[in-house]
Amino acid sequence: MQRLTVNRWILLPLLVAVPPSVSNGQPSQAASVTPVQVGSTAAEPASAVSTQKQPMPEELGDALVIHRRYQAAIAAYSKAQQKTAEIWNKMGIAYQMMFDSSDAMRCYKESLKLNPRNAQVVNNLATVYASLKMYGRADRLYRKALKLDPKSAVVLKNYGTNLLAEHKDKKGWRAYEQAVAIDPEIFADRGSPTVEDPSNVRVRGAMNYYMAAGCARAGNADCALKYLRLALDEGFTTRKKAASDSQFASLRDNPAFKELLAEQHK
Repeated sequence: MQRLTVNRWILLPLLVAVPPSVSNGQPSQAASVTPVQVGSTAAEPASAVSTQKQPMPEELGDALVIHRRYQAAIAAYSKAQQKTAEIWNKMGIAYQMMFDSSDAMRCYKESLKLNPRNAQVVNNLATVYASLKMYGRADRLYRKALKLDPKSAVVLKNYGTNLLAEHKDKKGWRAYEQAVAIDPEIFADRGSPTVEDPSNVRVRGAMNYYMAAGCARAGNADCALKYLRLALDEGFTTRKKAASDSQFASLRDNPAFKELLAEQHK
């Protein structure tokens, strides 16, 4: 869910679950040849052109998504002879990356008509509602996705963020803990498509505070201090409360932690 730093806030985005062919910023084997063909102006021998395999619409769309040419990708996907559940999902992702919530929602719903038990698509539909601050609907969809795939770190991470937006802090943090237990790098930037979290300052402060606590428990002091500073800057907690929080006991002898707490006296 790319980590954006805006006005000293680290936003924890909603992660869109993508098919393997367009994930991690790398093309699939089937789509790997298409970037050479798309937009290429280099002259090629006629024999090479005549023998080169032309990409299928879905392969072409996948390659275009990798290069963030979302409108062109949608046009390519639309030319597929049969729109499968996967193609509808990919179209939804492309629309969502262009902030077209209405069409993204439509495509995800079409995908679910063909395959209603796909947890990734249910997650993606939930992220649309969450981006529109329709947290109740998103909440129900995340729970549905978790019934279909209880071990999805992506869904658990998104569900936790949604719970925090609903002021259900303890439940949100438990969801985060479960997500990190499954995938310790779930909050790392791995190039997956993300939707900016629309949460307010208080929710971002809560997320950063809980991330700080988790890092402290894992023994990662630098990570804990980074998120704690953000939580303090956002006014979620005070230095006095942070100093007395047992979750940060491992940091009490850390010079950087002491310096952070002492900044209030400057």
